[in-house]
Parts: sequence; C-alpha cells; structure tokens
Amino acid sequence: MEPTVETIVDGLEPIALIVRASFDEPGLHFLTPPSFSQQVAVMRHPKGKCIAPHVHNLVSRQVLYTQEVIWIRKGRVKVSLFNSHRKLLCSPVLNANDLILLCGGGHSFEMLEETTMVEVKQGPYAGENDKTRFEEAKS
Repeated sequence: MEPTVETIVDGLEPIALIVRASFDEPGLHFLTPPSFSQQVAVMRHPKGKCIAPHVHNLVSRQVLYTQEVIWIRKGRVKVSLFNSHRKLLCSPVLNANDLILLCGGGHSFEMLEETTMVEVKQGPYAGENDKTRFEEAKS
C-alpha cells in the first residue's frame, strides 16, 4: 500500500513532500517544519466546526529559496526529483488530487496524460532570473 505522506530527502537536504489524495486524517496536521518558507497543512474538520474570523499580522520573513506547492487537479504527471548537485534521486508519479511541496534540489515534470496543475509559491515571479535550467544526465 502506498504511503499517504512521503518525505524525500538527500542526506540532510529536504527535496520534496508528497501528500497523496488518500490522506484523510481527522484534525489539523502541519506536515512541514517551522523552518520552511512554505507551510503545508491538511485539515479535516467535522460538520459544524467553526474557525473564528481572523486576520494575519504583518510579520517580516526572509525567503532565500523558492519553494513550490503543486496540486494535481486532474491527470497524471511524473515528477523527477534531483538533489542540489543535479543528480536524479527518484521520479514519483502524481495522480489527480495529489499534492507535492518542492522544497529543495531540482525538479522536472512529464505529463503522462492531459494534466491540470495548480502552483503556489512565493512571489513575485522573477521570470528567468528565478531558476537555472540544466540537462538531465543520461545513464
């Protein structure tokens, strides 16, 4: 049986966090450490549960690296995950309603069928200055 939450690391370097569509635990689950610039939580609350109205306070944060959250709305996509030395680590397949936090290293995507993805990351997007492209080493 496939795990519902997968953490991919290379040594001490976090690479990705995958939350499968089948993750459905009751309550609030923060799946990322406080040190991450993107926080991922999954919430399942019973009918009638209320979250009090609130605003978020102005808090200064320093972001050094872009972290991306990708939600697969529909379709299937192979995500190749690389460490910071551009070495391929693994290539998990994500299905509809799976989510991945890309938190380190590098990555590429191959659509295995028509796919709709939603991406959330820190902004503003810096265009080509935001990334360094590289060729995947052939084995």
